[in-house]
Amino acid sequence: MTTGEPPRTTPADGADPAGPVLEITGLDVHYGLRRRRRQALRGVSLTVAPGEAVGLIGETGSGKSTLARAVLGLVRASAGSVVVGGEDVARHGPRQWRALRRRGVVQYVFQDPLRSLDPDLTVEESLTEPLLMQGVPREEAADRARAFLPRVRLHEELLGRLPGELSGGQRQRVSVARALVTGPRLVILDEPVSALDAANRVQVLEILKELRSSGVALVFISHDLGSVAGVCDRLAVLYQGELVEVGTTHDVVNHPRHPYTRLLVGSAPTLRSAPADRAEREALRALLRT
Repeated sequence: MTTGEPPRTTPADGADPAGPVLEITGLDVHYGLRRRRRQALRGVSLTVAPGEAVGLIGETGSGKSTLARAVLGLVRASAGSVVVGGEDVARHGPRQWRALRRRGVVQYVFQDPLRSLDPDLTVEESLTEPLLMQGVPREEAADRARAFLPRVRLHEELLGRLPGELSGGQRQRVSVARALVTGPRLVILDEPVSALDAANRVQVLEILKELRSSGVALVFISHDLGSVAGVCDRLAVLYQGELVEVGTTHDVVNHPRHPYTRLLVGSAPTLRSAPADRAEREALRALLRT
């Protein structure tokens, strides 16, 4: 008998189940050759507790996606450590990463679901594939995929459809379901609502809030402070490759300390009764240039 609740994964051997599911310490990432090397991340340290949702905020080029790629083993760390589920993955090789992904410790939701979903796989095949990789019997995997659909507000009749036959909002909800159906400890969401219209954006954000009851930890990456504020417990602000502010969502939104954070909050009118005026924004930008 199966239910829509995703199973909770077992922590990696030797991992403390009550310890951080993600612990980044002094992370540096460089791109390019020695003479043209560019530092994308500098000394980044961040922890995410089990079941916690942390929003990673910053404009394009701030290093958000690089940080996500480092956590997922898609770029190599130049210095520092990245501990996921008790394993330092900063210098994992391909074989170690395949084993980690097979166990379902960490999953990823991409910005563009049309590119992340296999166009030749039906919704049912997309949802059952990661379960089959974990050794779940095919019939049980199909039952679990079917039972999970209501949790992302999708109808069972969509199971036989291909990604190209779905709307943008439906595709992204399939991507969220695919990431969560295996019961991971950590899910990285990279701009998961930026490509959606307003109605679908609200719906996906509501689904993410509801799915947190399963105990999964989230790292929600976005340039839009308003999108993450309603989902996340804490916010971490990246500016030019450095973490410049970390705090509870309430404190960061209502009492921002760094000039860049104040600029972001002032540019999100839904978060403040009086958004920053032009003179205030220019003054903050001047501070950032000093």
